[in-house]
Order: sequence, then C-alpha cells, then structure tokens
Amino acid sequence: MKLILDPLIIRPVQNPQLAGFSLASDAAAELTLRIASARDDLVATAAWFQILKRTRRALRITEGNPQEKYFQRCFELARTLGVPEPATAEATASEVVSEIAHAGGDAIMTRIRALLQDPVETERLQSALSLAWKTRASVHAGADTAPQVTAVLDDCGSARTPELDELIDARAGTAAASQLESAGAARTLGLTALDQPTTPGLGATASKRTLPRPFDRSVFERLFAALSGGAALDSAREADDVVEDEIERTASAWELADEQSRIIMLLGAEASHALEPTEILRPTNAHRLLSSRWEREAYVRRVLRLPGELSGVPEPVRDDIRTVRQGYLRRLWVRLHGRELRGQSTTGAELWDTLDGALRSVVMDQRHRLKLAIGRDVEGAA
Repeated sequence: MKLILDPLIIRPVQNPQLAGFSLASDAAAELTLRIASARDDLVATAAWFQILKRTRRALRITEGNPQEKYFQRCFELARTLGVPEPATAEATASEVVSEIAHAGGDAIMTRIRALLQDPVETERLQSALSLAWKTRASVHAGADTAPQVTAVLDDCGSARTPELDELIDARAGTAAASQLESAGAARTLGLTALDQPTTPGLGATASKRTLPRPFDRSVFERLFAALSGGAALDSAREADDVVEDEIERTASAWELADEQSRIIMLLGAEASHALEPTEILRPTNAHRLLSSRWEREAYVRRVLRLPGELSGVPEPVRDDIRTVRQGYLRRLWVRLHGRELRGQSTTGAELWDTLDGALRSVVMDQRHRLKLAIGRDVEGAA
C-alpha cells in the first residue's frame, strides 16, 4: 500500500476522492478499476522483486529493507520492460541492485560497520568520543534574539530576511542550545528519554524498529538512520572520516554541526508551540500555518475532542497526537542531521518548506498507521 498502490496506482493526492478512510460507491468502483487495470504491472513487479532479492543475496548486501529499497524500482522495471526476460533479467537486476546500494549509502555503511567491529579502531574511536565530550564547549545564552526569531517566523517563505542574517551572525542557534543543559529540557522537546543527554556509545548494530530518540542513539545508529534511508553520501569518503565527524557532531550544540541547522531547530522549537493543545495565540505566520495544517486533520480533531477509545483512533496514534510537538522536533532534527551528512545546506527560501515539511511527514506517517489499523479491523470483522 505505502510503496506501490498508494503513490503509483491510487495516487490520492491527484485523486482526492480516493483518499478517505471510507469511499462513496462511485469512488470504490473507480478504485477497483484502477487496481484491476494495474494487474499486469503488479504481476511483473512481483517477478522483478524476486529477482532483485535473489541478486541482493548473491551480492551479500544486507543493509536496509528490501521492500523499501526495491518495490518502486521494480514497478518502474515492470512498466518499462514488462515481465523479466530470462536472458537479460539477471544482468539488469545486478545493475539496479548495485546502483541502489551505491546511492543509498549501503556501501559506506558496510565499511562503517566493519570499522566499528575492529578492536583496534574501536579503541581509538572510543578515546576520541570520550575526549570530544570531555572537552565540549559550554553553551551560554546570548543576547535576546526574540524579536529576530519572531520576524523570521512571520516572514516564512521569503528568500532571506535581514533578521535571519542577524540570527546567524549572533550564533543564536548555538546560544539556544543552552536550554538543553537544564534537567529535563531536552526530554521535554522529545530529543532524549533521559533527564539529560549523555555521551553516546559507538555501537555497531541498529534496527529501524527499535531506534532510540536522537540524542540517545549510538554513533552507528545515527549514521544508520540517515544512510539506510537512502541519503546519498560521497562514495569517496573514508569510513573513519564519517565516524569521526559524527563523533564531533554528537558533542556539539543541538548535536548538530552547522549553525544554520541549529537556528532551524531554534525556529522549529518556537513555531511548534502552535501544536500544543493549550497554546496561547502567537502572532507569527509560521505559528498560524502549522496550527492550521495540524488542526484540519479530522483524526486530530476527534482525538482532541473525544476521550480515549471514543475517538476510534488506536492508542499509540492518540499518544503521538497528544505529544506531536515532540514527534515534530524529532523529525525536524533527523532531517537536518541527514542534510549535514550529505553536505546540503538549507537556504532562506527553503526554510519554511523545511519547517512545514517535518509536520507533513508526521501527518502522513500517522495517516498511514491509521489506514493499517482500520484495514486490520475490517479484516477482523470479515
């Protein structure tokens, strides 16, 4: 549903009549026709997926979820080449799997994993990690930059504002990290489950299903979370350089390396107050836009209006809705971290898309989880 039917066949964004939790009879008929018409493509997609999985095993590639990495590419192969031809399918699959592994960071993750399993290298890197945290610079609150923050948030969408330049020059993002030193502050923002962030471990294993909160992740888990999700990384970079950079990043303000990223976290922390149920009206455009996007979701309104199970929304999603500000800031941090790893910057023109995009991502994830829950309920009733 998430990787093929929704984005490639149903296309709910282009066909909003097919996007609801329940459909009118004519929309249901249209949905049935769309899926039935895609039968040949889906059969060929399944055939390509089997070949790509077999090729993946032969190439000893283990990073990432095969469905997430290959499903949409298999659909593309089905549409362009049809059912796999025995004479050429293996060569095509080998080319595709290698290309995806290279682009998605699998090759560098394999080298990083090997590095962190080497006792000699692990001892060296552990010393570097301990030193980075022992000598990390103290962060102090700077001059009052609230007027500039308000001006930037009120002018989201412009290419650049003088106030944004002032925030960068004042290193306001770094100064704002001083709030994270207070007991419970980073936990309130959803960035850690601990009372205060501590020195992370190096690690050598990770699972997407059990990833801790950002500040609680090992060095390996931070890299795994970004690179296994398809974040392209310069293949020429050495594994030890990537790990050493990440070690330094963990000991930095907001556990991010770039001042620009830290300022976006500052702006996101302020704008996301609009997502709190008891929020007092704030005057900036960013607050109003985030609040509007969030509150127009029907499932959100039901949870906030109705107690417990009466909303019809599963308990885990209800919990996420009530603590959405934390989920939003975690998603924002993860995006900024991934951009830093790829050497990408965020321009002033992209600032609002970054802040708004993190909330869109949270909403889309919750919608998907609701659809799965409703589908299980329907199957159970049947």
